[in-house]
Amino acid sequence: MTQKIYQIDAFTTKLFGGNPAAVCILDTWLGSELMQNIAAENNLAETAFAVPKDDHYELRWFTPEIEVDLCGHATLATAFVLYNYYDYNGHTLRFISPRSGELLVERDETGLLTMDFPTDDLIAVSEEIDISKAIGKQPLETYKGKTDYLLIYNSQEEIEAMQPNLHLLNELDCRGVIVSAKGNDVDIVSRFFAPQCGIPEDPVTGSAHTTLTPYWSKVFNKTKLTAKQLSQRGGNIHCEYLGDRVKISGNAICYLIGEIVI
Repeated sequence: MTQKIYQIDAFTTKLFGGNPAAVCILDTWLGSELMQNIAAENNLAETAFAVPKDDHYELRWFTPEIEVDLCGHATLATAFVLYNYYDYNGHTLRFISPRSGELLVERDETGLLTMDFPTDDLIAVSEEIDISKAIGKQPLETYKGKTDYLLIYNSQEEIEAMQPNLHLLNELDCRGVIVSAKGNDVDIVSRFFAPQCGIPEDPVTGSAHTTLTPYWSKVFNKTKLTAKQLSQRGGNIHCEYLGDRVKISGNAICYLIGEIVI
């Protein structure tokens, strides 16, 4: 059989920026092993699979190595595909994830897409020696979310200069590690490392901003924040803290439309 596939650059307005994700809109679910193999073959940070059901779409995400609980940029990419290539005319797209529950995406008149995600739960922890050693620099503060660690630093320059030991990071018991500081031209900057998931450094990580937003919202004492992820590709994100929910907004652009033979 053949299956249509889209490759979308998320959190950018320009090709070759932001974070690429593959998207497959299915009629019915494929087997988990087959979807994992497709994601491995694509060799992108994430491949999203969506199936229409009643008034919503079921949604799952795979890295080249594992299925993950939540992925922001691939959700944004899926919404972009449905709005632009599947003639979805509603104001709000409703996704249901078996691992993260209900996720909403809205599109405004400019094409900006806004995701509504659950806020991460942060717990302050004492310095984790193994994480500091893997990152290569001791943080000011360390927090543990549901799946990731968040490390806080003094400056954007420190975040830009980091060269973590990916072998040591791969041994940590978490999805990934977020490093963050106040930005020079935006409120917050960050990078995200997840070799445990087959992603040495993720270009732009929407889900990480469910962790970053509640922390920095309290630091700045405001609910709306501008953010930039300082990967080689880079990406810009707008965040809004709503208590138990976080709104994460960005643009997307299509790079590829094709078919896979499975």
